Amino acid sequence: MNRSFKDIPEPYKIKSLHHQKTYLVSGELKQWDGDSIDVYSTISSTEAYRPTLLGSIPQLGETEAMEALNSACLAYDKGKGLWPTMKVVDRIACMEKFVEQMKTKREEVVKLLMWEIGKNLPDSEKEFDRTVDYIYDTIEAYKQLDRDSAKFEKHQGVHAHIRRGPLGVVLCLGPYNYPLNETFTLLIPALIMGNPVIFKPAKLGVLLISPLLEAFQNSFPKGVVNVIYGRGRVLATPIMQSGKVDVLALIGNSKSANALQNNHPKKNRLRLVLGLEAKNPAIVLPDADLDLTIDECIAGTLSFNGQRCTALKVLYVHESIVEEFNKRFAEKVDGLKFGNPWDKGAKLTPLPEVEKPGYIQELIEDAKLKGANIINEKGGETSENFIYPAVLFPVNKSMRVFQEEQFGPVIPVVSFNEIDEPLDDMAASNYGQQVSLFGKDVKTLSPLIDILVNLVCRVNLNSSCQRGPDVYPFTGRKDSAFSTLSVVDALRSFSIRTFVASKDNDYNNAILKELLEKKTSNFISTDYIL
Repeated sequence: MNRSFKDIPEPYKIKSLHHQKTYLVSGELKQWDGDSIDVYSTISSTEAYRPTLLGSIPQLGETEAMEALNSACLAYDKGKGLWPTMKVVDRIACMEKFVEQMKTKREEVVKLLMWEIGKNLPDSEKEFDRTVDYIYDTIEAYKQLDRDSAKFEKHQGVHAHIRRGPLGVVLCLGPYNYPLNETFTLLIPALIMGNPVIFKPAKLGVLLISPLLEAFQNSFPKGVVNVIYGRGRVLATPIMQSGKVDVLALIGNSKSANALQNNHPKKNRLRLVLGLEAKNPAIVLPDADLDLTIDECIAGTLSFNGQRCTALKVLYVHESIVEEFNKRFAEKVDGLKFGNPWDKGAKLTPLPEVEKPGYIQELIEDAKLKGANIINEKGGETSENFIYPAVLFPVNKSMRVFQEEQFGPVIPVVSFNEIDEPLDDMAASNYGQQVSLFGKDVKTLSPLIDILVNLVCRVNLNSSCQRGPDVYPFTGRKDSAFSTLSVVDALRSFSIRTFVASKDNDYNNAILKELLEKKTSNFISTDYIL
């Protein structure tokens, strides 16, 4: 997409560079005068194609990584710190202060989402707004969790006051495709449950965190939120090797997760909250409504150019309808508009990773060598920052595009005769996040659903795979996830049940009564948070 600067609407022009010169540690925005990393967009601002310089970030090193770790450790203070022992209502107040300040940065963050990762305007706005809603929903869920805990139980002559407590220091690493929303689905529940956090933004979508640094700084106590910039291996490796991290919260790939775990000297003490890769299939049965199915498969395969862990990455279509499906699906793909993120109606946008068009081309060429054809006219057309989605058919197991999570605009279609074919493939797969099942006959669907729920963690009936609504559990089997995220589940993932027990006798009961009346303990409380 070669367009001159004058074609970019005024609100979305890059008028000044975002040179991030500070990082957040120990409640201070510390000045950085060392090496920096330039941040480029693959979107061009000039007549002849050239990546656009957006700004730069600090290239911190091991010294700064350990400084952030020590800051978080001091804030936790082995469970004795201000944040982990604070009243629930006070932690909620900090979070409410943060989200109110965050909302003032919407325009700036949305603009950077478009430039940094090429997400179109409606989806960039949705990502910001959805994240704000997620924070408010998390606050409400935490209030309800506290209300449910604001009581004593009695069994076998023992009173118990059971609540959920923090786990310790969290290392939080988010993904580039949802650098705000998915990162915050880790960060927010970890914080609100009383855990101090060290947060390193993703390699892409990094500048958009900068407008929020001051809000983090003045909303939370010293050392509770630490934001560092630089290379993941340089920063995360020594942090993990210290053994002082209690929770690894990562959305990314399993190789990174495994490498980081292996750096930790006490793996049995390390809690994992991981959202990893997936190869979600669609299964299209002979009686599927093709109009509905094709629309959902377009959304599932090509929303944000297919750069979603929940994207449909392989389509199994019954051989009796595959010819009709392919014809109509290919036409629909070719009808999608490619443009810059702010262009009205743009469904396909520049790819943020410089190497991605070349990688997708490799998958296409490998598939063609092994018998597949590109069945849409525009498929594989390449520019400097994009490759038009290629629909490949027939695809078989020997092809890289069948085996690898492509995370981009290429769509393999596999025809099947017996339903055991896609089921056996799913059972043999390393991944098990979701599936989309398209069909109508209940007698056929029923046994399929009963099997599929044991192969993946979400079966989408006549709809594309997705994460939301955020109140529903988001997880996966095998190499696709560890722990469960959702508004409620994430609060559990970043906490542990802990309680005070006392034998039912006059001596203890008098103490409990006084604790409740004088409200001297932040933990022992039956107050109802409105």
